[in-house]
Amino acid sequence: MNTWFGRFITSSIGKKVVMALTGLFLITFLIVHLVGNLQLLSSGGGQAFNEYAYFMTHNPLIKFTSYGLYAFILIHAFQGIALWLKNRSARGSQGYAVKVNRTAGASKASVRMGALGTIILVFILLHMYQFWLQMKLGNTAMIGYDGGEQVKDLYSLVKGVYANPVFVVIYVISMIVIGFHLWHGFESAFQTLGLNHPKWTPLIKFVGRTYSVLVPLGFAIIPIWMYLAQQ
Repeated sequence: MNTWFGRFITSSIGKKVVMALTGLFLITFLIVHLVGNLQLLSSGGGQAFNEYAYFMTHNPLIKFTSYGLYAFILIHAFQGIALWLKNRSARGSQGYAVKVNRTAGASKASVRMGALGTIILVFILLHMYQFWLQMKLGNTAMIGYDGGEQVKDLYSLVKGVYANPVFVVIYVISMIVIGFHLWHGFESAFQTLGLNHPKWTPLIKFVGRTYSVLVPLGFAIIPIWMYLAQQ
């Protein structure tokens, strides 16, 4: 790539900017994903979730956006691992902020972003296999509501997975890991983009840390709730 954009995007700083932008997109996606998944906890035998899932998988705009989501996940994950390995071999892991002053008080998440990201990638692959792949290629049962169109009973699919305590533990631990990743990554993404100002940094830090606790907690509650409801 001989253009200025090509040189920038392949530079160390450019890669970190890509990491920051894709990370912020995924942070936004997690909110939408959580709101939808919380419908698993509503009454009605899964109707709300199944109808939500049908809409999300049949709306043309959302389907198109989902391809971008998959690309961003892959870019963020593999580029993050590549940066982590490069930094580790050169001068040690330092997250993806452009300027990082490593001190004795640096958070564990900051110095282990690559390791946390690798665990999250493995979790995403498991998550995609258990739900997305089964939805696309599996023999998922169909169900109808109020005489309407038949939809895939994804609620029962999720319920079956969360009936297994092993998967419940895996999902809860994965949410803890994601929380640590977000704890560092949220603020670091804004720092990478140059949004580091005494007036705004405390607010960004507060929002980021609140987000990194509440959103993973919301996801973790779902498998625990569904497991206990089946006992």
